[in-house]
Amino acid sequence: MSYEPLWGRAVIRHTEGTGPNPVLPVRLVVAAAKIARRTLAGNHRHTPVVTRPPRWLLEVVETLALTLLTFFVIQTFVAQPFQVQQTSMERTFEPDQYVLVDKLTPRFDSFKRGDIVVLHPPKDVEDESGTPFIKRVIGLPGETVQVRDDGFVYVDGVRLDEQAYTYRDGAGVNEPTTPETEQSEWTLGADELFVMGDHRESSADSRSFGPVKIENIVGRAFLRYWPASTFGIVSRPSYPPQE
Repeated sequence: MSYEPLWGRAVIRHTEGTGPNPVLPVRLVVAAAKIARRTLAGNHRHTPVVTRPPRWLLEVVETLALTLLTFFVIQTFVAQPFQVQQTSMERTFEPDQYVLVDKLTPRFDSFKRGDIVVLHPPKDVEDESGTPFIKRVIGLPGETVQVRDDGFVYVDGVRLDEQAYTYRDGAGVNEPTTPETEQSEWTLGADELFVMGDHRESSADSRSFGPVKIENIVGRAFLRYWPASTFGIVSRPSYPPQE
């Protein structure tokens, strides 16, 4: 029979001829899908993605910034820790002890005799590191301070009783106070203080570099906090009224 070849040819002509092609719709769908994917990919590349840091991170940054600001304000205007590095205040302060210095109250409460202060020394006696000095206030503005041959300090002609804090030797005897230069008498200006270390024989102080300007005083030591065994308020000795 001749029907099979004719049918076979008819089938071939149907698939390769100009009539509707059943494969074409599938190809169009695939092509459209590829175009859509490329379009989406292109939009994804060119569309900026905004990412915000997590809330907890913002809170941490804000807390750190506030802490640093508070620390700066306190240390600049209120109080500042210092390490004692010299022997000039033995036995009141020993090297490597830490004190807290009050920088606020001296702005409205003037320095008193017996206060222990941290100060910037004159440039000609300052070491390379710029280490501040810690000394005791002996003379106040307008007073005249004398270091006499008997080993005592006189303010406006009145001898100071300093036995409570000046350094004592192995026998328990207080060190005498002697001049460091040929000068032994100083009259202080309205903006000056006369300072000395409690360990008089181991102290560079106003006896050698003269009175210090109040503007060069960092503050008043009021708390010894380290080592913990030495923790305590720094007290000021009492003196009889100057006549």
